[in-house]
Amino acid sequence: MPICTTCTSFTPYLYTVYASAYNLRLEQCSKCHSFADPYVEHDSLTLLLDLILLKRDVYRHLLYNRGTEPRRLIEKAKDEGMQTQSAEASQHLPRNRERERWLHILRLGSALVVLDAFIRWSHLNPNQPANLSPWTKETMNSVLRVFLGCCAGKLADFSLQHSVFSSTVIDTLAFHTGIMTACYIMLQLISWVQAWRYKGSAPPTSDIKREFRFSLIPLTLFYSSLTKLFLLFLLTIWRPTSTPQAAAEPREAWLGAFLFNNAFINAFKVLDEDQIDREWVIRNILGGMSAGFGLRVVLDTHPIVTSIIILAGWRIKTGVASVVSGWVGGDEITGEAWRAYV
Repeated sequence: MPICTTCTSFTPYLYTVYASAYNLRLEQCSKCHSFADPYVEHDSLTLLLDLILLKRDVYRHLLYNRGTEPRRLIEKAKDEGMQTQSAEASQHLPRNRERERWLHILRLGSALVVLDAFIRWSHLNPNQPANLSPWTKETMNSVLRVFLGCCAGKLADFSLQHSVFSSTVIDTLAFHTGIMTACYIMLQLISWVQAWRYKGSAPPTSDIKREFRFSLIPLTLFYSSLTKLFLLFLLTIWRPTSTPQAAAEPREAWLGAFLFNNAFINAFKVLDEDQIDREWVIRNILGGMSAGFGLRVVLDTHPIVTSIIILAGWRIKTGVASVVSGWVGGDEITGEAWRAYV
């Protein structure tokens, strides 16, 4: 059953369709009296932008309300004639929706894994200079040959791309498996604590928890990864260029030695490009925060619980990355770079 994106209460319909499919009216929530789901009228680009910006309502729309049937105001004769067929179809609706959700996870996950593999390959490729764009004909031909599986006969020339792509799949599976396992354990602990606290009586449960399915977890992780992949892809296209040290000398002489010797100013030098790995911060810090935000929407639990789940999944992913690091590229230097990057 669809939910209100504002208060997460059950609502029978999200919108009403009249004679034409483009003539619709949004339904109001009976509890909070706001529109049940305003994202019904928004296009895919708006949904993508709100996903990158980590809007809570767009998560609820895509996870719970996407693809729900509207209320149709048609002639009574047609309505009565279709009543029996709609009742039979509604019995198979949850099963069909669960199957479609897993198919959507496979399609979305495959596309994001390919994108993530290209970002990792661009970061770990030792033959690609940092100040040279990766969007060259030779680079794209090699990546396409690897992704399309057309590297037979010259596999040794593209061992790094092949191993990075395979390791990205393993890394993604390890992270999702760790998150789902941690979610199952934490949900069981929460149910035991609630059963002990309420001593046999039914604990209060929100409507969004009644609609929880484990298939929502990988879908939420893929949705939440769009934020970090978008920023990492921008860093892949526009790579930072190293600033000569001599360029900073006139500025230091003009402002004076006291300003640059000040502890407050020196503290901000930690954020310089040569002092911080921005790719690692985006992938792990920002990626973990966005994944925790998405799990908070699905699980409807305390932020401490989702933080423990994210840390458990990150620890399992790091352990798997340490195992496969020696296989990436085939040498020790690339393996260390892989462990530092994930």
